[in-house]
Amino acid sequence: MDTVLQFVLGVLIIGVGVAVSIGLHEVGHLVPAKLFGIKVTQYMIGFGPTVFSRQRGETQYGIKAVPLGGYISMIGMFPPRREGEKARANSTGFFQSMVQDARAQSQLTIGQDEDRAFYRKPVWQRIIVMLGGPFMNLVLAFVFFSIVLVGFGTAQVSTTVGSVSACVLPATSTQTTCESTDPASPGAAAGLQPGDKLVSLGGTPITSWAQSTDIIRQSSGQTLPLVVERDGAEVTLSITPLLTQRYVYDDKGNVVTNADGTKQTENVGFVGIGAATQLVPQPITAVPAMIGENIGSTVALVANLPQRLYDVAQAAFGSAPRDPNGPISVVGVGRVAGEIASIDSIPLAAKAASLLGLLGSLNIALFVINLVPLTPLDGGHVVSAAWEGIRRFFAKLFGRRDPGPVDAAKLMPLTFAVVILFGGMTALLVYADIVKPVNIFG
Repeated sequence: MDTVLQFVLGVLIIGVGVAVSIGLHEVGHLVPAKLFGIKVTQYMIGFGPTVFSRQRGETQYGIKAVPLGGYISMIGMFPPRREGEKARANSTGFFQSMVQDARAQSQLTIGQDEDRAFYRKPVWQRIIVMLGGPFMNLVLAFVFFSIVLVGFGTAQVSTTVGSVSACVLPATSTQTTCESTDPASPGAAAGLQPGDKLVSLGGTPITSWAQSTDIIRQSSGQTLPLVVERDGAEVTLSITPLLTQRYVYDDKGNVVTNADGTKQTENVGFVGIGAATQLVPQPITAVPAMIGENIGSTVALVANLPQRLYDVAQAAFGSAPRDPNGPISVVGVGRVAGEIASIDSIPLAAKAASLLGLLGSLNIALFVINLVPLTPLDGGHVVSAAWEGIRRFFAKLFGRRDPGPVDAAKLMPLTFAVVILFGGMTALLVYADIVKPVNIFG
C-alpha cells in the first residue's frame, strides 16, 4: 500500500510541477505584453471548458479542463487585409476562409484599442513578448538543475562498500545465483560488509574506489592488509584477490570489443565487492554545462522526431522495444515519476533530486519545442516578426515604401497542419505510454 501511495505522490508532484511550469511560461508572455501596453484579455492554463476563472482588470485569469498547455489572448494578433487583397475576399476555399476568419476574429478583439493591438507594436517588442515564455522555461530549468547539482549533488562512486558478492563467477558466466561448487569471493571470506569504508589497502591510503580497484587487479594471490572504517571504528582485515576473468574497460567505462565484435577479457585479481554511490554537491558553474547538454540532446531528438515517432509506433503496435531515450508523453513522464518515488532501495534525497531533474529536463523540452519556427509555436511568431523587421529595414535602406506588417494570418493553414500533427503525435505517445511504457530502470 505504501508503494502505491508513493507512486501516486510522485505523479502528483510531477503534475504540479508541469502545471507550474506551464503557468510560468505564460507569465513569461503576459508580463512583457502588459509592460509594452498590449491588451491581454485572457490568461488560461489548459484547454477546453473553463473550470475556474476570475476577472482582474481587463484580463480574465482561469483554469481549463484539459491541462495540456496554456495561452494568453492578446488583441490584434493579425493585421487587417490589405487593400490589394480585396479581390480575393470572396474566395470560398477552405484555407482562404480560414485566413479570412482569423483576420476577422483578430479585428473583433481590437475594438477601440487599435493602438494596443499586438501587430501594431514594434518588432523588437513582439519578439520579446514571444520569447518571454521559452525564456521562463530556461530560467526554471536553471533553478531546478541548480537545486539538483548544488543542493543535492550528483551520484558519484564513493570509497564505501555497497555490495559484497557471495561467490566468484567469470565475466562471461550467465549464472545469476551462486552454486555450492563456486568459489567464495575473497571479499565475503575476509568479512567485508556493505557500509564499510575503505581506509587503506596493502598499506596504501585509499582516496578513490578506482585506486583500490587498480591495487586489487594487480595483486592476485597476494594477501593484503585491509583497513576499513565500520561503525566509527577502524577494523583491520586480510584479503587475497583471486585470479579470475574480467572484462576490459576503456577510459569511458565501456567494455572493449575485439575485431570480431566479442567482448575483450583479461585475467586479473578480483575480490567481489561493489562501490556505493553518494551525492556530491557541485559548484553553480556546473549548471550551465548540464543545461547545454540537455538542450543538445533535446534538439537532436526534435531533429530526428519523424524517425523517433516511427520507432514508437513500431513498439506500440508491434514487438519492438521502446527506446528509453525516445519521446514520451505527459502520461509517460507521470509514470516515470511514480516509479522513481516508489523505489524503496534509494534514499529520499536521491528521489527528490531525480524528480527535480525530471522537471528541469521537461522545462528544457518546453524551451526547445516552443522555439521551433512553426506557428502556433512561439518560434513561428518570432520568425514572422523578424521577417517583418528585415523587410522594413531593407525598404528603408533603399528608400522604398514601408511594406507594412507581415500578414501572419496567411500562416493559418500551416498552423492548422501543425496542430493536427501535434495532436496525432500526442495521441500516439499517450497510447504507447499506456500499452508499452518506457522502462528506464532496465
